[in-house]
Amino acid sequence: MIKRGMVSFFIIMISSILLSSCSEKPSPHDALQKYTKLWTNQQFEDMYAMLSKQAKQNISKENFINRYKKIYKDIKVTNLSVKPLPAEEKKEDDKKEQIKLPFSVKMNTIAGPIQFEHEALLVKEKQHDDEQWYVQWDTTYIFPQLQKGDKVLIAITAGKRGEIYDRNGLPLAMNGAAYEIGIVPGKMGENEESIKKQLAELLHIPVEYINEKLNAAWVQPDYFVPIQKAAKSETALLESALNIQAVAVKEVAEREYPFAEAAAHLVGYIGNITDEELSKLKNKGYSPSDRIGKRGLEELFEERLKGQDGAKIYIEKKDGSTVTVAESKPKNGETITLTIDAKLQKTIYENMKRRAGTAAAIHPLTGEILALVSSPSFNPNEFVLGISAEEYKKLENNPLKPLINRFAATYAPGSAIKPIIGAIGLEKGIITPEQTKTIVEKKWQPKDGSWGNYFVTRVSDRLQNVNLQNALIYSDNIYFAMAGLDLGPNKLKEGLHSFGFGEKLPFPYPIPSSQISNTGELKTGPQLADTAYGQGQMQMSILHLAAAYTPFVNNGDLLQPILEKGQQKTVWKQQIISAKTASIIAEGLKQIVANPNGTAHGAYMKDIILAGKTGTAELKDKKGEKGKENGLFVAYNANHPDLLIAMLIEDVQNDHGSKYVVNIVKNIFQTVKSH
Repeated sequence: MIKRGMVSFFIIMISSILLSSCSEKPSPHDALQKYTKLWTNQQFEDMYAMLSKQAKQNISKENFINRYKKIYKDIKVTNLSVKPLPAEEKKEDDKKEQIKLPFSVKMNTIAGPIQFEHEALLVKEKQHDDEQWYVQWDTTYIFPQLQKGDKVLIAITAGKRGEIYDRNGLPLAMNGAAYEIGIVPGKMGENEESIKKQLAELLHIPVEYINEKLNAAWVQPDYFVPIQKAAKSETALLESALNIQAVAVKEVAEREYPFAEAAAHLVGYIGNITDEELSKLKNKGYSPSDRIGKRGLEELFEERLKGQDGAKIYIEKKDGSTVTVAESKPKNGETITLTIDAKLQKTIYENMKRRAGTAAAIHPLTGEILALVSSPSFNPNEFVLGISAEEYKKLENNPLKPLINRFAATYAPGSAIKPIIGAIGLEKGIITPEQTKTIVEKKWQPKDGSWGNYFVTRVSDRLQNVNLQNALIYSDNIYFAMAGLDLGPNKLKEGLHSFGFGEKLPFPYPIPSSQISNTGELKTGPQLADTAYGQGQMQMSILHLAAAYTPFVNNGDLLQPILEKGQQKTVWKQQIISAKTASIIAEGLKQIVANPNGTAHGAYMKDIILAGKTGTAELKDKKGEKGKENGLFVAYNANHPDLLIAMLIEDVQNDHGSKYVVNIVKNIFQTVKSH
């Protein structure tokens, strides 16, 4: 039982503790600790509440908050850290009316890291009937060099975007120049409406667009107001513009694409960053005024090509002198050199004559990509300079779809797959070079009648005993359909997988995987037979088709396509076929061109010995229908294998099928040789 005296003792003790805590004097060290914590968290409103009376007289709450916020936002402050520096606490500090205590500031900014040490003056004063320590703030707390009336300014030095070159040093994407066509408003006089109408007609833009530019808030009568950019090559347009009163032209820095349409789908172009893109890239140093890669290699290599801007944060004094607070140097983007041969790229594109199609050219002994072409195309310079809505609509509505990148699409390879099927058959022991298949008619199906009205058809019935070489020369669908059935679904699927079907091409550009079928599986019967001669649901990209021929000149090694100069030759899949099999198929490919009965004999030349295979892929919904046809030809120089071209042209049903493509490819080899 607790006695009454003991209770009284506890009450006295508790009361004394409460009294002592209530009478504990405020500490300047605690005040600075609290202030720097608020500062680190950028709680400027709460920071203002801790300012002394004199500091509040010097700057209003609104100005204090806005100034800090604006400066920190403009210089892009991150990782702000403000801390009191160790300082000995003395008993006599409490008796002082003011005290200086050290603190440190660290931050990352647009111009790099900034850090400094400073002293805070704290004063003891009564505010709101409460005596506390308050901060005697002044402008030097922002930066020690910043005096009242000074300005914090930023200067940006742009880092140049990296350029893209071909294997021989020719520019594919370069930092060049263009001309800007504009109006000096004060020189229009009384002809304002006529001038705007003339310029609008010349540039194919609405007058309203010109009005919008001229009515911008910054425009003054003697200012040059830019309206539209034009390429340096558009001399006639520039001359016509200069003949209009008040119109002026000036040179500006601009991205240039010297090979224009020929390399547009490969190289791409740059354009203004969108809000959506900016939200994704905001942590990678992009701003709303930046331009980024929009297609092709400009987009794919964006991180490497992007220049890093330099920045200087400086203080401008009242007398005009400046003090640098922080500075970072600009960094130019990386220069990228490709394996592409720009002249060959242009030659291939021009020979395709804007027909819908695609082509890949590689060095068959190294895997280097020499050209990747999609036809028809567009001029990327027009996009960079600012393509009009009218011109863009024309591209969109063009039935040949020039905006579609065809080398990033997949197609039925047709008979161009037959050398690969032949190689698989040899490797699996299903066929031999000498073995013949007896084929009598042009149409064939298994004798059991299980296919109903479904037949495999061949072009010629001249031969009845068909071996592998003749099957290649005549491109005999029935022979390869039989070979496919003999292989069976599993062995054919396994063989095609060894050639890279069903997996991503080891290549940085986003090209879809080639497929055996929609499901990736094969069924015995018509689907299996059709697949063995490149129809059914089989789909290949043109680059994969080109790469799939490399084992025939590399003793069975399938090479990886490489795009950047300096990359080492890389075997994608080693010894997928034996050197013997490779030699047998290679000889067959030579005969397809050399033999007068060969489907590619049109490409025969005495001075350039080509080896290759044609293909015609029929696009139709039902068997027996007459559909569109795509023509293909894959060819390489058999004696000097330094160039292999795979080409596909759409809708050749009225142009003698694959013969049309054979003539184009032949002409390219002749052109290359003459150069």
